Amino acid sequence: MLKPLRQGLPPLDPAAVSDAASCALPARYEAVREARRFTRDTLDQWDVGDRFDDICLVVSELVTNALRHAVPTDLGCSEHASSVRLHLMRWTERLVCAVRDPSHETPVPRDSDDFSAESGRGLFLVDSFADSWGWHPLAGTLDGKVVWALFRLRPVG
Repeated sequence: MLKPLRQGLPPLDPAAVSDAASCALPARYEAVREARRFTRDTLDQWDVGDRFDDICLVVSELVTNALRHAVPTDLGCSEHASSVRLHLMRWTERLVCAVRDPSHETPVPRDSDDFSAESGRGLFLVDSFADSWGWHPLAGTLDGKVVWALFRLRPVG
């Protein structure tokens, strides 16, 4: 899952992760609130501080996009009951939020000039608040893709 995060950045050694947390999210829109709560509780424990609001906003947008565009419309279907998963990983000076979903569709930001639209600004916000973001398809037994956002953190001390 971390290979695309290495491009253009200092190495991210999966063994050097300071903290990691993840949660399965139900395929219903209330999951966005659950994801924010999980993120808030996790970031409080990790004492992330100055990027707290940015990270919570981006998690909300990534989960909303997964539910709106990646989960089949039959949200009640038990096959997709926990097909969206949120991962938070923290290194000393970086934090990654990653949302796994069952779709193979490429996430495409909409035109940022139309701020009057009721939807379609999610990836524009992710791009605005995260230091970088991207996505990649899953391989092996996992089906779908991961959309991730990276945040640089201030060094402690």
